[in-house]
Amino acid sequence: MDFDYTEQQNMLKTMAMDFLSRECPKVRVRELEKTEIGYDPEVWAKMVELGWQGLIIPEQYGGMGAEFLDLIVLMEEMGRNIFPSPFFSTIGLCTIPLIKYGNKRQKSNYLPLIASGKNIWALAIIERSGFLHPAEIKCEAVYDGDDYIINGEKWFSQYAHVADWLIVICRTGLEEDDITAFIVSNGTRNIKIDRIPTIAGEGYCRVRFKGVKVSPQNILGRLSRGWKVVEYLTEYATVLKCAEVAGACRAVLDMTGNYAKERIQFEKPIGSFMAVQHKLVDMLIEVEGLQYLVYQAAWLLSTKGSADLYTAIAKAKADEVYQRVCIDGIKIHGAIGFTMDHDIGCYFRRVKGAEFVLGDREMRLDKIARNMKLE
Repeated sequence: MDFDYTEQQNMLKTMAMDFLSRECPKVRVRELEKTEIGYDPEVWAKMVELGWQGLIIPEQYGGMGAEFLDLIVLMEEMGRNIFPSPFFSTIGLCTIPLIKYGNKRQKSNYLPLIASGKNIWALAIIERSGFLHPAEIKCEAVYDGDDYIINGEKWFSQYAHVADWLIVICRTGLEEDDITAFIVSNGTRNIKIDRIPTIAGEGYCRVRFKGVKVSPQNILGRLSRGWKVVEYLTEYATVLKCAEVAGACRAVLDMTGNYAKERIQFEKPIGSFMAVQHKLVDMLIEVEGLQYLVYQAAWLLSTKGSADLYTAIAKAKADEVYQRVCIDGIKIHGAIGFTMDHDIGCYFRRVKGAEFVLGDREMRLDKIARNMKLE
């Protein structure tokens, strides 16, 4: 394993760092948290010029044909800047399974529009229970002779309110694994979307389907084999979310270290005191450990096509590290760290949202236990 960045990845990292700090500083992040759409369409359009939406889309469909590890580098920088956009929902949750499971017609119809930034996508999978398991899928798609009719609701579908298309995971049979993934136009009648208010304004939505017609041609993958699609996208998207979290943790560590060098107490920088030093060292160990796990999982996915165990370990660690690093960072900042106006608060407000993406920590621990053959 060689975790050094390639020349192309170094260029991408530098470009992303410069672009995001310039186009979306923290004052803008706070503004976007309060808007209805939750992102900046002008910045989204500028990202197209950089090729980000098409980064991993094959060149034949208008993309750049880059590697998954390149996308990891980009997501890490987005996390470092807690950049609010439908990038993860469109690329991480929907484009990756489209590339793998889409047929030629679906790829030709949808991938060029994603690469050009003209279409935003969202995944509709989690239901009221909040668990990611085929038995929990109650939203039903029934074949009526010509089309499938979808009835049910989904929760915590990020950026569904601005999406042009949805990938909807539905039950299509009585067996537990009779699950199918459908591509559904968000302009279809009888879809109702409500924003779910959160402390960080991440754009989570409840999506309700009542008699929504979908053509069999819009099945992604195979009928009643949709859980394979879910497992595939979950593995890749989870590693991307972990990379985003790792970037955010790195930013919190950096800003806390800088504050400790500048904040004077008893005529000395507080960073000169052992208690603060050891806290920062612990934060560094946590962040470095998380980043290693993320790149280990990403490398395995890129070279072996599977990283089930390391994906679970990385996600379990990311949930723990993000919260711990933010809390310790706030403690070192003191009272100012608890204010809504300080940058570190922007990161802490996203901790819980990141924790429950694609399943909570308990689900990951169960998967790790199974890999250890403890069940």
